[in-house]
Amino acid sequence: MILITLPDLAFEDTLLAGARNGSHEALRQIFDLYYDSVYQYIRLRVEDAPQAEDMASDVFVKLLDSLRKGKAPRQSLRGWLFKVARNGIYDHYGKRKRLTLTDLEDWIPAEGDEPEVQFMQTLNAESLRAALRLLTDEQQEVLILRFGQMLSLQETAAIMGKHVNAIKALQFRATNALRRALTQLRSEFAHG
Repeated sequence: MILITLPDLAFEDTLLAGARNGSHEALRQIFDLYYDSVYQYIRLRVEDAPQAEDMASDVFVKLLDSLRKGKAPRQSLRGWLFKVARNGIYDHYGKRKRLTLTDLEDWIPAEGDEPEVQFMQTLNAESLRAALRLLTDEQQEVLILRFGQMLSLQETAAIMGKHVNAIKALQFRATNALRRALTQLRSEFAHG
């Protein structure tokens, strides 16, 4: 299981300022910090690993291009990178591309204080895969972004093009739907 460690926002802002000023070291650190997470996010939607690698690399090429044009993100570099990744997936596959769920364990955080994270850690991966298949695409995505990538409500809202209150409601519905689906699957397994 991959442990996702998030940089603090002040450090992210410093890296972004350095990248805007042309610092190769800042660009290297941005790539080192975010490539794996961006790749994992894309890989959940793209079954072909080399294609996912190419798409993840394209996210960073777009960052370089935006820096060159003076259009780099002003805040939330991480949110900007995930939004570009999401747009790349949609451009390539369309909005209806379902999760592959083959590498599910990669996006379940190894640690976390949130009840949803603790709940997901206790589940059998196969049961979780089956339950996640019952969720809508948006419910799957909000769970991945919030608990898999540990993005804030604000970042998730920006990536998904929704208001923060809509993300809260979607997250609430998704975790409840996941609990119901798992309860149903466990009941069916126990009885037959």
